[in-house]
Amino acid sequence: MKLFTLIRRELFYRLRRTLAALLAVAIAAAALTAALTLLRLHDRAARTLLAEREKQTAEAGAVLRDEMRKATLKLSFNLLILPEQVDLKQWYIDQESRFTLPESYGDKLVKSGIVSVQHILPMLQKRIVWPETGRNMVLIGTRGEAADLYKNPRAPLIQPVPEGTIVIGYELHHSLGITSNQTVKLMGREFKIHRLHEARGSKDDITAWIHLKDAQELLDMKGQISSLLALECLCVGADALDQIRGEVTGILPGTQVVEMGTKVIARAEARIRAGEETTRQLAAEKEKQRQLQLQRQRFAALLVPLMLLLCGGWIGLLTFSDVRDRRGEIGMLRTIGFRTHSLLLLFIGKNLLVGLAGGALGYAAAALLCGARTAGMDGLSAADAASVWSVFNLLISMAGAVGLMMISGWIPALIAAQTDPADVLREE
Repeated sequence: MKLFTLIRRELFYRLRRTLAALLAVAIAAAALTAALTLLRLHDRAARTLLAEREKQTAEAGAVLRDEMRKATLKLSFNLLILPEQVDLKQWYIDQESRFTLPESYGDKLVKSGIVSVQHILPMLQKRIVWPETGRNMVLIGTRGEAADLYKNPRAPLIQPVPEGTIVIGYELHHSLGITSNQTVKLMGREFKIHRLHEARGSKDDITAWIHLKDAQELLDMKGQISSLLALECLCVGADALDQIRGEVTGILPGTQVVEMGTKVIARAEARIRAGEETTRQLAAEKEKQRQLQLQRQRFAALLVPLMLLLCGGWIGLLTFSDVRDRRGEIGMLRTIGFRTHSLLLLFIGKNLLVGLAGGALGYAAAALLCGARTAGMDGLSAADAASVWSVFNLLISMAGAVGLMMISGWIPALIAAQTDPADVLREE
């Protein structure tokens, strides 16, 4: 009788034991396949969700930075750099001081490469009496913003006043009847009207602006300025003032920095904090997903070996019991000339076929289990879920099941193959 025929009959001779072994190896294959597949699917879903969150955060960050840029430009200057000797309590009342800074401080700050402060504007300001009219006024001398010739120039926040011209606030030009294209005399020097401001409802209405060089000559303060106006980059952070103060005073000794706060700054800072909170939440979500994946891996590392051990022991007991109960049959086969290797091949062949069938059944069961477990999972599309199932993975499952059957049934099969027929017949 051919060996394959014996193996086929052996499978159906004691069908319940064959089915029990088939169930055991199928459970082991299903447990291993499902555990590894679920780990892959959960990891893939988590990566997809995090990638979407990162994309949303990046897009929101880009919008936020653009809003910050626009908000800062709308704010105009929001930082004031003053001499450190200035008493701020008195300065808030008078808005001027007798202390000055070198005009070169503006260029020095720009060339330092500082990024938290931009659009630096030197300014000389003094409250005077307009000699030709007898009116109290504020005289401000400005020039173009300090710029680094080796960098791309930014569009200025305000247009500089050309030399020899003057810009006059509403209250002054309205009460004095000054009109456009007129020439006025200030402290003995003639200036052409460059612009007449509309009413602003602030100190600007009694202010006149001229070029910084002209103001320094009129006030006999050559090379001196009273302050530097600057624009704080709100994108640096909501709590950046201390950082800016440290950077500025480190570059410009003998100075102090005052922030001219507004509601717009408060709103901008709120947006910055919201953006920072979103980034923190994303980092927390990444850590949460990492911890969950570690927990799943630890659970699988305990469950899978335990299932393999139990199923392998189950298969070994079934095979050993089968060999023991059929000791007489094995002795008869040996007596009629069945060799050791033939008996060994008989049991190995049976285990091989049971392993192949169990691996296929376990793979199918794992596919059903994973499909039910991952249905509707966030971040996992149907295509992604289906991509982990393949013929190659099926073959791996079947090979693993065969290996488990071989290892678990090897010792009982070896015992059966080495059975001495004389001992069996004597016992019978």
